[in-house]
Amino acid sequence: MNKLEQLKKVTTVVADTGDIAAIRQYAPVDATTNPSLLLKVATDPSCAPLIDEALRWADSRAASAEDLSDVIDRLAVIVGREIIGVIPGRVSTEVSASLSFNTEATLARARKIVALYSELGIPTDRVLIKIASTWEGIRAAEILEKEGIQCNLTLLFGFGQAVACADAGVFLISPFVGRIYDWYKASTGREYSGADDPGVQSVRRIFNYYKAYDYPTVVMGASFRNTGQIEALAGCDRLTISPQLLDELSSSHGELTAALNPAVLRCDDRKMTRSEQMFRWELNQDAMATEKLAEGIRKFHEDEVRLQAILKSLIASKSVD
Repeated sequence: MNKLEQLKKVTTVVADTGDIAAIRQYAPVDATTNPSLLLKVATDPSCAPLIDEALRWADSRAASAEDLSDVIDRLAVIVGREIIGVIPGRVSTEVSASLSFNTEATLARARKIVALYSELGIPTDRVLIKIASTWEGIRAAEILEKEGIQCNLTLLFGFGQAVACADAGVFLISPFVGRIYDWYKASTGREYSGADDPGVQSVRRIFNYYKAYDYPTVVMGASFRNTGQIEALAGCDRLTISPQLLDELSSSHGELTAALNPAVLRCDDRKMTRSEQMFRWELNQDAMATEKLAEGIRKFHEDEVRLQAILKSLIASKSVD
């Protein structure tokens, strides 16, 4: 077996892409999307029919070119529908990054996304709502989970974020391995690999804590820079992997064994619930987590603004026609 096949034996593999062809090729269980991936869809000629469908929907609703949040959500759901058609599991669809510090607005947008999926005949249990791991986002997820809407808490960099997510009963978290690695490499000038990688260490710590205290929240490592990081986390509940790295794994042979095992773990962290004050202070004291969370929210928002500009231009051109 190649390494991708071996990895699938010990970890649920998730495709980190909106590319339907790639998803078909690598046959993951689940798939994740975000504003950056939607932007790629909008600029991919092969995805033009999906864009046209979203624009027809906008036209039927007399959607304004000035307020495109509904059109973006519709496009995200259309892409999600296509993905669900080729995977057995779930697709993650993200709430706008601009709502990361607004619990009520996040709740409203999440419920709307679920309703849009329902309109297309897709049940709630095939969808995960992606929300940034801010205090406000975690509180929104806590409410949604009680309503039967399961969530994927993304842009997670700090241990305190992971603890707060587990306490809130969220279904799944996505700690960003590669972005943690990027920060430490830039700040120290060092190269990291394997178990020495700070991103890998972060996920291992979270995984061990969750398993030691019997939290059901799923740990899904994300944002990988190389296959070495993936192999060092084999055995994690789930790993979401880009098509490029899926290809590298499928082309690579040699033994791959589970590096994480709930039956053999060491947890040095005492179980402790995070209050809002403790959460914010701990995040503030972690320069990496603070900077990468803020940067991630800005980046997703910038890509959403770029996507809005593309859709606005297309709507305007159709109006002229």
